[in-house]
Amino acid sequence: METIRLLLDFGLMVLIWMVQLIVYPGFIYYSEEALIQWHKKYTPRISLLVIPMMLGQLMLYGSLLQQEKTMYSVSGFVLVLLVWLLTFTIFVPRHKAISAAEFSRNTLVELANLNWLRTAIWTALFIWNYLTTHA
Repeated sequence: METIRLLLDFGLMVLIWMVQLIVYPGFIYYSEEALIQWHKKYTPRISLLVIPMMLGQLMLYGSLLQQEKTMYSVSGFVLVLLVWLLTFTIFVPRHKAISAAEFSRNTLVELANLNWLRTAIWTALFIWNYLTTHA
């Protein structure tokens, strides 16, 4: 279980860094029409990667929490829930706005700026998991 959790944490960390450094900053270089067109292809494709990993991460941290109530298991589960909260309250609505052509350049800038929160959380979660399992 530790290895799978570590792989999911690593996968999500790499994915979020790619989104943070490449995908979201790239959105501003599209024309509005091209971005809407590309975004409608991008979101289902990225979802095929992200959703199973996020669900797996949630289940594994939830399982760990049920097995043991330690600072690591509680904090890890809370961080995973925080990423879910951020994703569904901040990012999903903005992505829906882009697909519906109801966005501005500010929406795109906000995506990149606010995504630093998820980037920091997933990076910290991976590092903490790695250090905990390799101590």
